[in-house]
Amino acid sequence: MAQQALLKAVQAALSAEHAAVYGYGIVGARVGGELGGQAQQAYDAHRARRDALRRTVGDLGGEPVAAEPAYALPFEVPDGPAAVRLAAELEDRVAGVYADLVRAADADLRREAADALREAAVRAVRWRGGSVAFPGLAERTRTAAEKV
Repeated sequence: MAQQALLKAVQAALSAEHAAVYGYGIVGARVGGELGGQAQQAYDAHRARRDALRRTVGDLGGEPVAAEPAYALPFEVPDGPAAVRLAAELEDRVAGVYADLVRAADADLRREAADALREAAVRAVRWRGGSVAFPGLAERTRTAAEKV
């Protein structure tokens, strides 16, 4: 049973990474300059995490979930400021699933999930310009995102 819960948590993280890669395509198209570079770095980081999670799912005996052809955005993203808000939201969502994976995993995978959670929280702070008290806890990040 614990193996199934772990596989479910890894698949959820993989799904979130697929969505983040898609979302950063939108973000990158609407920001330029330094923010464009920041978006590219985040895009590359999420692609690397996505690829690693695909391997982890396979190692756990599962079939990696495929990316959707498109993802519903939480709000319209017509310009740069909206793209910045989207980037912060993407990172909050990714942090949430990695918090779940930290709870489900052990040893090396827990460490990797904690690293991914930390990286997502740091990126969210950069995009938002401020932090949340408990990154990865949906109710905390949702409240902070609503204040932006």
